[in-house]
Amino acid sequence: MSMQTVELREALRQALDEEMQRDPAVLVMGEEVAEYNGAYKVTKGMLDKWGDARVVDTPISELGFAGLCIGAAMTGLRPVVEFMSFNFSFVAIDQILSNAIKMYYMSGNRFSVPIVFRGPNGAAAQVSSQHSHCVEALYSNFPGLIVLAPSNPYDAKGLLKSAIRNNNPVIFLECELTYGDKMEIPTQEYLVPIGKAKVVREGIHVTVVSHSRMVLLCKQAADELQKRGIQVELIDLRTIKPLDITTIVESVKKTHFCVLVEEGHIFAGVCAEVGFQIMEHCFEYLDAPIKRVAQRETPMPYSKLLEKETLPTKERILQAIEEVLA
Repeated sequence: MSMQTVELREALRQALDEEMQRDPAVLVMGEEVAEYNGAYKVTKGMLDKWGDARVVDTPISELGFAGLCIGAAMTGLRPVVEFMSFNFSFVAIDQILSNAIKMYYMSGNRFSVPIVFRGPNGAAAQVSSQHSHCVEALYSNFPGLIVLAPSNPYDAKGLLKSAIRNNNPVIFLECELTYGDKMEIPTQEYLVPIGKAKVVREGIHVTVVSHSRMVLLCKQAADELQKRGIQVELIDLRTIKPLDITTIVESVKKTHFCVLVEEGHIFAGVCAEVGFQIMEHCFEYLDAPIKRVAQRETPMPYSKLLEKETLPTKERILQAIEEVLA
């Protein structure tokens, strides 16, 4: 199999491009996706290739273009909606929650809504309180939505292709700080299945479960612990909902210890759900209480120093693992 080294933004572009080639019903819509080549250059060159009927710039009106694309999905198209930031999806949340995810149910299965909402989620560098929300726990609360959060270019491409082909609404969460991350991926077409977590590294002493950019910090912590003879089993969720609890339970039964890491807030977060499901499925295998590492319970500060104190760090992850194993 031949390989290519690409940035995460290029992996996403390849996924969009291949699916538009494969299916003429696929289109891309959002702010600055066309003329400007995308706010993060994910859609660079796509207007020239596919034209303005399939790569569509919008006014600054998330509620408007989300609703437009939901209607398009109901009538046979497969829109990919880019939110410049998932913080801006809050402006469109009525369309997402009242229409996109309920239409199939309310219409007695007459209308499918095959739509992908994608864009950056969580904190970037000094974008402060109104541009740093993590939305995965919020959107996972509602039946009818698939929620995906890849951590690397390989998974980003394969999952986005699977999302576009899925007949349900999908929330596809990227991270602005990882768009430039590089990785070798196949030149041939491939898909990553929705609903399947990935064991990033195998270990015997403690299970660490995470997703998106936090997986990279967990890897750094695991590398450091490896030098001390502690073997971390690291699981990348990839799909938040539906949750692959089976892979997590199999790991916890082996290691007997567990640490959960997310960028979002701790109260009613992704870790809260994962932790409770672990308790339901394999409580008797745990040799210590589960630890959680998450964002501090405060809005995101603008100051670099305070921002670092607010977000999870490698040091906080190491401390949690050491406390669990103690």
